[in-house]
Amino acid sequence: MDIKTKKAAPFDLSDSAIAKISLLKESEENKFFRVYVTGGGCSGFQYGFKFDDFDHEEDAKLDFGKGVSVVLDHMSYPYILGSKIDYTENLMGSKFTVENPNASSTCGCGASFSI
Repeated sequence: MDIKTKKAAPFDLSDSAIAKISLLKESEENKFFRVYVTGGGCSGFQYGFKFDDFDHEEDAKLDFGKGVSVVLDHMSYPYILGSKIDYTENLMGSKFTVENPNASSTCGCGASFSI
């Protein structure tokens, strides 16, 4: 599926994730928040989050409102489809978390998964 023509985002962002991205974005000039999946981690795949450039050939830019746009590359799309990304803060620290319906298992820390 060509994600550049998809009207709805392939994943959801919680209000707390949108708020955190919006806050972090203030110090990132001309960069977009990137969500991606790479091989690795203790379960086979791992999630990544960073501010990066938008590559018109490889990425889709997804608008979540409130001035927040996220870029997603074509390779990560099928691995994150249907997921919910949240931002949590607790006594253990703060982090972005992913609830992924495609994952058959996840590691104890929740940063990696298998399909």
